[in-house]
Amino acid sequence: MTNQQQVDLLKQESATLWNTWREEHPDTAIELNGVDLSEANLGEVNLAEADPSQANLRSADLNNANLSKARLIGADLSGANLAAADLSDADLREATLHNAYLADANLAGANLRRAILFEAHLNRAMLEGALITPEQLSQANMELDPL
Repeated sequence: MTNQQQVDLLKQESATLWNTWREEHPDTAIELNGVDLSEANLGEVNLAEADPSQANLRSADLNNANLSKARLIGADLSGANLAAADLSDADLREATLHNAYLADANLAGANLRRAILFEAHLNRAMLEGALITPEQLSQANMELDPL
C-alpha cells in the first residue's frame, strides 16, 4: 500500500477498518511524513511505530489512539485531542503541542525535547521517564481536576 493509500484509508474515519488493516499487514511500514491529517477523526486508531514526522495533525481527534513508539518529530499537533492516547516511547522532538489536550495520556519514556507545550493540557498525564524540561512543563496546563 502506498503512502497515499494509507492516508486515504485513515481519512475514511473508521478506526475499525484501519485497525483491521494494520492487523492484516503487521510488517507494513506506516509512512505519513508531512501528510495533512488536520481535523481528521483518528480516535482509537493504531498508529504504533508509525512515522508521521512533520505531519499536520492540527485539531485532529486522536483520543485513545495508539501512538506508542511513533516518530512524530516536528509534527504539528496544535489543538489536537490526545486524551488517553498511548504516546509511550514516542519521539515528539520539536513537535508543536500548543493547546493540545493530553489528559490521561501515556507519555512514559517519550522524547519531548524542544517540543512546544504552551497551554497544552497535561492533566493526569503519565510522564515517567519522559525527556522533558521543567521550562516546558511551566508552559503547560497541569491543573488537577477537582475531586
